[in-house]
Amino acid sequence: MQNTNMTTILLMVFIPFVFVALIIPFIKKIAFHVGALDIPNERKVHTKPMPRMGGLGIYSGFLLGYMIFGEHTPAMNSILIGSFVLLVTGMLDDIKPLKPIPKLLGQLIAALIVVFYGKILLLDASFFGIYINFDLWAYPITILFILGCINCMNLIDGLDGLAGGISSIFFLTIGIIAYFQGRVGLTVVLTFIMLGSTLGFLVHNFHPAKIFMGDSGSMFLGFIIAIITLLGFKSIITSSIIIPLCILVVPILDTVCAIIRRKLKGESIGTPDKNHFHHQLLRQNYSVRTTVLIIYLITAMFSATSIIWLLVDIKLGYIIYGILMFILMIFVFKTDIIFEHKKDKK
Repeated sequence: MQNTNMTTILLMVFIPFVFVALIIPFIKKIAFHVGALDIPNERKVHTKPMPRMGGLGIYSGFLLGYMIFGEHTPAMNSILIGSFVLLVTGMLDDIKPLKPIPKLLGQLIAALIVVFYGKILLLDASFFGIYINFDLWAYPITILFILGCINCMNLIDGLDGLAGGISSIFFLTIGIIAYFQGRVGLTVVLTFIMLGSTLGFLVHNFHPAKIFMGDSGSMFLGFIIAIITLLGFKSIITSSIIIPLCILVVPILDTVCAIIRRKLKGESIGTPDKNHFHHQLLRQNYSVRTTVLIIYLITAMFSATSIIWLLVDIKLGYIIYGILMFILMIFVFKTDIIFEHKKDKK
């Protein structure tokens, strides 16, 4: 894509948005037909069986957007193949939950495809003015980064519209940065077609949801977020890994806290529980909708700070980042997200 004017950008968002919004009711019927249902239990928030496999709709919008606006390149081929592997893995899990090893194997295959075939690598990074060249370590680091993004989005997908909304804010933020920096290429195409696809899905997924994205959706979103981040290093859309990490602060923090929490209890890091970030807000007597909107607000504040950091004033960005992280840390230590607090008996 050689030209990225506003009309083209709007079409990149609008066409996948309409397509996904229209196709989701048909996918909902397919989910019921194949038994891809999320059955309520003591760990779930919903109270009736819900169709999953909404990721198929998001993926369909992504494919349509690519066919219209994308270009044929080895990197894009690797993204298509890798994302298809993840989609199939996720759909199988949506129909009948897979054990952790087969699911991780699907994620690993997808990561290996984009790293070794697509040559999409995290070659270097800068933190607070410190430059690091990863050299041969770029391969394992990139693979771990992709797996981390996939599982972050997978873990945060616990309420209506939560993973889709966070992803949409990520795509919008990266898109704004790309536009004002005048960037073109694969990263821009992926960002805006994914924004449209995810928003189209949210039409049916925001509370009260009519369909869940399932693992087919959350893993695919995490994968594409990782790819956009990695491509950003090549096209200099972001000059440091701090931008995507700060936009995704809630799912990353939630994942880190879940690992620490489960290790402290002597449990496997894959053990499900009801102590995630969104569960802590629900325990404060917020409704599902309000909880999701609060997390949207937190994500949006970090996203706005990222724009300030990169496009306005880097020092001001650091100050706001610090204030926001301080507030989040207070939340972490005031709730049971890591340590269970003893309740006073009355």
